[in-house]
Amino acid sequence: MRYSIIIPVYNRPHEIDELLLSLTEQSYKSFEVIIVEDGSDSKCDHLVKQYQDVLDIRYYYKENSGQGFSRNYGFKRAQGDYFVVFDSDCIIPPHYFEAVNKVLETSDIDCWGGPDRAESSFTVTQKAINFSMTSFLTTGGIRGQKKSLDSFLPRSFNMGISKEVFESTGGYKITRMGEDLEFSIRIRNTGYNVILIEDAFVFHKRRTNLIQFFKQLHFFGRARINISRFHPEEIKFVHCAPLLFFLGLILIPISFFIFPPLCSALLSIYSIYGLSLFLTALFKEKNPIIGFLAIIAGYIQLSAYGIGFLYEWARKK
Repeated sequence: MRYSIIIPVYNRPHEIDELLLSLTEQSYKSFEVIIVEDGSDSKCDHLVKQYQDVLDIRYYYKENSGQGFSRNYGFKRAQGDYFVVFDSDCIIPPHYFEAVNKVLETSDIDCWGGPDRAESSFTVTQKAINFSMTSFLTTGGIRGQKKSLDSFLPRSFNMGISKEVFESTGGYKITRMGEDLEFSIRIRNTGYNVILIEDAFVFHKRRTNLIQFFKQLHFFGRARINISRFHPEEIKFVHCAPLLFFLGLILIPISFFIFPPLCSALLSIYSIYGLSLFLTALFKEKNPIIGFLAIIAGYIQLSAYGIGFLYEWARKK
């Protein structure tokens, strides 16, 4: 057994079914699957049973403790040489483990991560959200890219570690609100080799509507401040940029009454930015509806992150 796949789940049985189905279609099949039900009311055990004949799969139910500690729970019961973490809202392409295995056979790798993409069956809203979360025109540009505004740090929707990494670090130190970034930073700072495997991407469904997306990004903004409790050096200008974006939006109506030239300048800047989002998304997705929604998603992403960042900073102070 080479790989142990750890999947924490909380009240999302409908997502687990799609994820497990995608794992049955892997071209490389030397892996086990560990499902950790984190105190859910809506359990997925009945779905897991449907895959017991086609997957080496185990199911555990435990009291709710958050996704970080649930992953640690799975790590302690894993039998593989490498532990792979997926979120329950991911779909895994058939070549995923073949791509990872190819790299591990030729390189000494301790920890890896991969990008996320939108699958063709996703809704236009999900595709717009995925564009915003992976574009260099937003903070998404620091995720899953070699040439990055920040050094690459794997996220737990698509992340692998060696058994040795878990045994030496003890796994996740916090259970939610930035737990994956804190873990990745600690792995890197310990001296382990952390890389991006570009071909090891997953299809990440994320949130299905823009309201849920706002709440998620607000939480991400708060998480960045939470991480600074353990790694204060990880607060950089790029993480403050969404707050400046949000403050600029607020300044537009205020400056209209106080200093109209500033209002005109800000409107021009934000209009050009919105047009850039539209054209880039249109070029990538070939769909003007997705292009229009990408403007909304981009503005939501930066504003929600900035608001969450400011809220948690004020609360911490």
